[in-house]
This record gives sequence, structure tokens and C-alpha cells, in this order.
Amino acid sequence: VRKLFDEVIVAVAHNDEKQPLFSLEERLDLLRETAGKINSVRITHFKGLLVEFARAEKAGAVIRGLRAVSDFEFEFQMALMNRKLDAAVETIFLMPKEDYTYLSSRIVKEIASLGGDVSSFVPTCVAKALNRKFTR
Repeated sequence: VRKLFDEVIVAVAHNDEKQPLFSLEERLDLLRETAGKINSVRITHFKGLLVEFARAEKAGAVIRGLRAVSDFEFEFQMALMNRKLDAAVETIFLMPKEDYTYLSSRIVKEIASLGGDVSSFVPTCVAKALNRKFTR
């Protein structure tokens, strides 16, 4: 993504409707540890509509990942809705490396919760954090 843009903003959405495994601060800390030292990458968070956040940041595009066809329908609907809300914010879809197309947070959390080793799927700091969460 850094090859495409001068600056990349990695933004964690704060959603009161969801019960994430990690708190907002924990997720931000994990992101800072994995990507925070990369030049031109900024880690932050937002609450509300993604297009409003993008507009406030003067971001012309939102990057979304597509692992498989199963992701496409939801992401396509979101992209079209975001375009209706603000046509100036474009959605760009990128595919992961083949090694990661089958991964989802649900699968990784399930493996970790059952005591499995997730270190080949996620950064070391995330694997350690998952281990701490599930061994309490």
C-alpha cells in the first residue's frame, strides 16, 4: 500500500455495537508495535462513519482487503454506500498474499483459544497478546 500512497493511515474503528477481544487501546498498541515505526504510516482511531473520517483526514481513498469471494459482497455494498455518502472518497480493493487468503480473525482467535500456535499467522506481539488473553 505504501507504494501507492505518500501516507497511509491505519485507523481502528470504535464500534459500541461490537465486543472485541482487545480493547481499543490494546488494538492501537498492537498496531503501533507492528506498523508504527514504518515511515509514512500513521496509526489512529475513529468513531462514526468511515467516509466522515476519510473526509476529515483529507484522504482520497479507503483501502479494503478482499481475501475471497465471500468478502466481496459485503465490501462491495459498503463501497457503494460510502460512494453515495461521499463520492470524493474512493474505495480501493487489494488482495492479500496467497498465504493469508484463508485467514480471518475468527479462525485465529479460535485456534488461540484452544491453545494452538498462531505465530505463523500473526505478528509475534499479537500471538503473545492472544496467548495472554486466553490463558487468564
